[in-house]
Amino acid sequence: MSVIPGAWRRTAAGAGLLAADGTVAPTIFAEMSAAAARTGAINLGQGFPDEDGPVEVLEAARAAIAGGANQYPPGRGVPDLLAAISEHQRRFYGLDIDPDREVIVTAGATEALTAALLALIDGPDDEVVVFEPYYDSYAAAVALAGAKLVTVPLRAPGFQPDLDRFAASVSDRTRIILVNDPHNPTGAVFGAEVLTEVVRLAQRHDAVIITDEVYEHLAFHAPHMPIATLPGAAERTLTISSAGKTFSTTGWKIGWIHGPAALITAVLTVKQYLTYVNGSPFQPAIAAGLRLPDAYFADAAAALSRKHEILGAGLRAAGFTVLPPQGGYFTVADATDIGGADSAAFCRALPEAAGVVAIPLSAFVSEAHRDAYTGLVRFAACKRVEVLEEAAARLAAFGR
Repeated sequence: MSVIPGAWRRTAAGAGLLAADGTVAPTIFAEMSAAAARTGAINLGQGFPDEDGPVEVLEAARAAIAGGANQYPPGRGVPDLLAAISEHQRRFYGLDIDPDREVIVTAGATEALTAALLALIDGPDDEVVVFEPYYDSYAAAVALAGAKLVTVPLRAPGFQPDLDRFAASVSDRTRIILVNDPHNPTGAVFGAEVLTEVVRLAQRHDAVIITDEVYEHLAFHAPHMPIATLPGAAERTLTISSAGKTFSTTGWKIGWIHGPAALITAVLTVKQYLTYVNGSPFQPAIAAGLRLPDAYFADAAAALSRKHEILGAGLRAAGFTVLPPQGGYFTVADATDIGGADSAAFCRALPEAAGVVAIPLSAFVSEAHRDAYTGLVRFAACKRVEVLEEAAARLAAFGR
């Protein structure tokens, strides 16, 4: 076969990885991680911690393995984790979630998102509205499902959407409004007026809201506000989160999705033919994590905020213009003043030049809009303090 047909082609094209000659490029994350390995550079590109999560969670996983929790768990998830998710949503947000009918445990937030899109998109006339830049799996999953991605730009420095443009982008063709808050890659936290407009537009056009809230406990200046808590939102909202970011267990891939029972049944119908189930001994461990005292969650956010400060100081010393994040793992900085107007070329040169790896923000936008984000670079702050201090020192030396 000279050309292999199938949905993989539109998935690769949606992710911006399919070249005109039909070849598939590696993701920017794979490319830059390979550059880090090749050069010995500090990898601040991919968003994963380099230290383990709370000992209570790790010990609970060990105990579950030793206790025999090594076979298939129930399809919806281990009952104790379903209960813990319900308790967590009530404890932090006042949401009343039925653990037996309104929650599914998934293979990370990515599976929850993909299963929801595959379940609810019905054909090529359906549209999914997202804020741009967007996490790269969104475009790939929307393309896999066969729908059209409609983007609403977020502009520096605040990365808040223009509400008139947002309203103009939502129509009766909109099947889903997909919101990531706190936002990757920009670090923005959306204000109440943005969230309220999401709900208003979803009601007006009878759209489903899907929220990616994996950084919910890593908002720095105000408590996280789930869209599902707003008036009129819960009956049309699927809320996605995961354990990886909150408990530094990204490799465990334990996520979840909750919402109205009818929507959850639709998602489960697809999800059960993807992974079916996963992470049997990790599920009770994450249940233990979700029941940790409030101080754990507050301390995790404060510690990450401090790491952003260390990274930001090094970036400023190097001559970057730093756009301080409001939440999440990543700091965005403008490299224009130090020769980084072409952020993709700049990031490819940075491992050799400075011994640090970063990701161009243009990797998170559609090809037609990349020029609007040139010069902007994303750095991961979710590393050990001593690693960030060394990266800051390298960047400061690079800028001199």
